[in-house]
Amino acid sequence: MYKIAILGSTGSIGTLTLEVISHLGRDFKVTALSTNSNIELLQEQINRFSPEVVCICNESDFRTTRIRGVRLLTGRDGLAEIASGESDIIVNALVGAVGIYPTITALESKKRVCLANKETLVSFGDIVMDTARKYGGEILPIDSEHSAIHQCIQTDKRKVAEIILTASGGPFRQSVINESITPEDTLAHPVWKMGKKVTVDSATLMNKGLEVIEAIKLFKIAPENISVLIHPQSIIHSMIRFADNSILAQLSLPDMRLPIQYALTYPERFPSLVEPLNLAKVKTLEFEPPDKEKFPCLSLAYRAISEGGTMPAVLSASDEVCVNSFLIKKITLPDISKIITQVMDRHNVMNIPTFKEIEEADRWARGETLKVIESLNQ
Repeated sequence: MYKIAILGSTGSIGTLTLEVISHLGRDFKVTALSTNSNIELLQEQINRFSPEVVCICNESDFRTTRIRGVRLLTGRDGLAEIASGESDIIVNALVGAVGIYPTITALESKKRVCLANKETLVSFGDIVMDTARKYGGEILPIDSEHSAIHQCIQTDKRKVAEIILTASGGPFRQSVINESITPEDTLAHPVWKMGKKVTVDSATLMNKGLEVIEAIKLFKIAPENISVLIHPQSIIHSMIRFADNSILAQLSLPDMRLPIQYALTYPERFPSLVEPLNLAKVKTLEFEPPDKEKFPCLSLAYRAISEGGTMPAVLSASDEVCVNSFLIKKITLPDISKIITQVMDRHNVMNIPTFKEIEEADRWARGETLKVIESLNQ
């Protein structure tokens, strides 16, 4: 029996994880769930999966919610308590920097963390990987790209010459990006059904930039050995090139239930809910280099990697604030990269930062980003 806690159970990854667990059957039991404020969906999940513990992160919702038959927790401490509790596997599908706290706690408790929270590795990557090594915790990525790399790299980790991350190109791959683009336009992704934050990041290619940073931390590979390739069909989820120039790729239909199941069941493989890939039906697989002038967020991510230290945390935090502001129509889509650039220009990088110094850089970047946004709206 595998006991599984799902942090962010009411989001897109969380709900798909519950689908996968239902499919896998009685050997996988949900023991804990968390939501920020989607109480109605959380109640449905409780009724169906009977967890022992539930965390409602929004404290005002926690104070007004009455749910019988489960132990109720709240806030960051509640997430950490779940992470250190009875579960064997922690699925971290939280959005934002709050995801770091249960990740560290779970790794210190020698658990498997199925990770869909980008900020954990982008901002705190070195600390997270050091914690996993020190305590014997395990990280299995849920991102389809990193899952693909994990699957391919098992053959020979020593001889990897290059990691090739694929990107769909988002909804604006073949159109002009300008101030008239609405959040509704941006959230209409042509391939993937994802949460709002990651969908906007996909439209700007920031998502791919963050994934480059994650890959560096997860797989211990130099930035110059990671490339990005636009692949609009999203059939090849990523590739690795070995020293002899042979390339391995992981292919499947674009369905997040597959990398979720892989992370839950590794090293075993079981029948999944995903349909078999019929290449004869797909017929064509296209590839093209990313347009870095059109998508400057990708270059900002490489800049953050180059400057190192606290800069990736600043990039991530500023982007999170910008995306939220775009979704409520305070800024335009092209503003996102411009604002992040200004914030990065103002930051004094701290090299080899402590956990608290990264937290402070994150807080500073959020505040500074809000200042820049307010100046635009005056």
